[in-house]
Amino acid sequence: MDKKVKNIIICGVGGQGILLASEITSTALIEAGYDVKQSEVHGMAQRGGSVIAHLRYGEKVYSPLIEPGTADIEVAFEMLESVRYLPYLHKGSSVIVNTHKIYPPSVATGNEKYPSDILSRLTAKKLNLLPLDAFAIAEKLGETRVVNMVLVGALSSFLPVPEKTFLKVIERRLPAKILKVNLDAFLKGKAAAEKRKEEQEQR
Repeated sequence: MDKKVKNIIICGVGGQGILLASEITSTALIEAGYDVKQSEVHGMAQRGGSVIAHLRYGEKVYSPLIEPGTADIEVAFEMLESVRYLPYLHKGSSVIVNTHKIYPPSVATGNEKYPSDILSRLTAKKLNLLPLDAFAIAEKLGETRVVNMVLVGALSSFLPVPEKTFLKVIERRLPAKILKVNLDAFLKGKAAAEKRKEEQEQR
């Protein structure tokens, strides 16, 4: 076990299943033998506002909150949200970005424009960037509500937790009627992330 504490930020907007994703990831890490602390900031989740979960794991973790500049991994469920939390990252951070866009009210009403250079801005920060269209993966499975499990699968490829541990946690946490599609989403997300990382290493 790596004794050093690692920090994960999971961010997005209300209704994307971020808190469930954080819960499943935390439980999987605990079952793998790590001490885990987590904290959620809901924001205006009911109105599609920003939601962020802090998750820390290691041999011993004392605080659930991540200090700016210390997040090792960011999982952004929505592209614009990935930039909002840039101050938490450092040059070696890995960033998993769902490239599907959810327009905030100010953009939907035409008062503002959705930035077109988000991925290039992240690349310029010398981050380990892994863009993934989690919505498209979920759509192919016939259930767009499993985007969160696609991204949990992608995140799992960065964590020292066996795949079977994640699968067992998901099986215990979710009802039978939606279990199969969520398990499939997790596996598809993990496979997509591993393929993307392999492609990046070959460049």
